[in-house]
Amino acid sequence: MKLPDGPANHPFLQLLQWISDPLGYMNACAEKYGDIFTVRWGNRTLVMVSNPQAIEKILTSDAFAAPGEVNEVVRPLLGDNSLILLSGTKHQQRRKLLMPPFHGERMRNYGQLISAIAQQVSSQWSAPEPFILESSMQEITMRVILQAVFGLNEGPRLEQLRQRLVARLDIRKTLLGSSMIFLPFLRRDWGPWSPGAQAIQKQKQVDDLIYEEIRDRRANPDPNRSDILNLLLSARDEAGEGLTDIELRDELMTLLVAGHETTASALSWAFYWIHKIPSIREKLLEELDRLGDNPDPMDIFRLPYLTAVCQETLRIYPVAMVTFPRVVQAPVEIMGYSLEPGLQMIGSIYLTHRREDLYPEPHLFKPERFLERQFSPYEYMPFGGGSRRCIGMALAQYELKLVLATILSRTELALAETEPVKPKRRGVLLAPGSGVWMRAVSPRQKALSGAVAV
Repeated sequence: MKLPDGPANHPFLQLLQWISDPLGYMNACAEKYGDIFTVRWGNRTLVMVSNPQAIEKILTSDAFAAPGEVNEVVRPLLGDNSLILLSGTKHQQRRKLLMPPFHGERMRNYGQLISAIAQQVSSQWSAPEPFILESSMQEITMRVILQAVFGLNEGPRLEQLRQRLVARLDIRKTLLGSSMIFLPFLRRDWGPWSPGAQAIQKQKQVDDLIYEEIRDRRANPDPNRSDILNLLLSARDEAGEGLTDIELRDELMTLLVAGHETTASALSWAFYWIHKIPSIREKLLEELDRLGDNPDPMDIFRLPYLTAVCQETLRIYPVAMVTFPRVVQAPVEIMGYSLEPGLQMIGSIYLTHRREDLYPEPHLFKPERFLERQFSPYEYMPFGGGSRRCIGMALAQYELKLVLATILSRTELALAETEPVKPKRRGVLLAPGSGVWMRAVSPRQKALSGAVAV
């Protein structure tokens, strides 16, 4: 089997490049090798593609499988029983179980919650002191997901869990912290000074609270609760068996991490671009103001220009840079290459979103491109695709729009940094490197009164 061309430098050096500068690495490969190339990261060999037709085949053809075990890098954080690490029938059943809370009427019920939390957090900004916007967005998304997943309202356990989760995830903000995901020896406990030991300790502190909540909820069942934990506690398989405490913990961690960091990063980027380009902010505010006071959340959700701004935000720097890997399970041809079973394939979401033939002037932030044409699910895929597409996609889009609408309608903001914000790896995700420094200038003259109505 002849693999596509790719970088010839040592696999370990390629892995270090992938960890430290993933966008530079992908850009260099695409410039030299085109839409398909072979990468070697340590002991892993993968073929990366950015051609939409090839990606569609990889994500939909029976010649490819999506086994959970190839997503090994997330196991230390999410656990063995995470949806991301499940395969086959078990993955399908768990996915089906977790989908309902993120769709339909249940999702719409989060509107009041999202708006209220966004108001509470943004009211703490003191003009004219600059602040790191990403920290505020993380607080908003963390509180939303904690209440949606656990049904936790204000109280000591919610605050403790929020603080401990933030402390655990903050480890990955540094290059060393991100390296731990890809270099297993760094995750080992080499003594209290080591990053591995600190991560293990912080994870135990989070787990203790999660297990405490699970025990309390088992001891005091309440069928009237509608949070995701209650749904999982009552779920039974064909044999009448429920999820174990460990399975519950792993699934809850998956939802907390996936529903928190991704949306917070996207919100930070959105506020950055909106205030970086004044004409976009003006056009967006005009659209929001036309809804009047107390608009219905679904009216906000359907706003065309707000939708285009969110789409362009997720295009230019997608939070998830690549798809989950697929594995060839039957001989198949892709872009002129005959591939044999066992080979791992991965789609580059970032490179696909930067294709000149799809997105003219791809380095420019231009929401109008999404008003001018519609893109296929394999040309634009910020939430991945196929059987591994993010189950929280609808909630993330809803939250993104409602938080932007709530804050922009009430508060005049300004960027507090003059240099362009550059993307940086944050674990397996892409985030704004500086966190986006902003300043609250004043309350907005025209504001929505009260919380968004539901």
